[in-house]
Amino acid sequence: MAAATGKTAKSEMETPVSPDLEADIRQLREDIARLTEQLAKTGQHSYGAARRAASEGVEQLKAQGEAAMEGLKTNARDIEDQLTSAVREKPITSLAIAAGIGYFLALLSRR
Repeated sequence: MAAATGKTAKSEMETPVSPDLEADIRQLREDIARLTEQLAKTGQHSYGAARRAASEGVEQLKAQGEAAMEGLKTNARDIEDQLTSAVREKPITSLAIAAGIGYFLALLSRR
């Protein structure tokens, strides 16, 4: 019986592969290769889209930052103009205020 079992196992290993099966395997390999290429292209497309979105976001933030800086510059100029006109209208009062602030800062710096 042992001899019969050995022949059966050997014959199962030597089963010839049919041409249809080989063609199916070849087709599966080609399909897998095409899918791999498509996934690579999709990944590149997604990366490009994300990069464009990030670039647009940076440009938008840059424009908002520039607009905010321009607004701050305008406010600073307005305050400077108001301060200049107040000093021209009341020079003695302005001088007294400046002296008081200087004296206060001197006291703080001694401690």
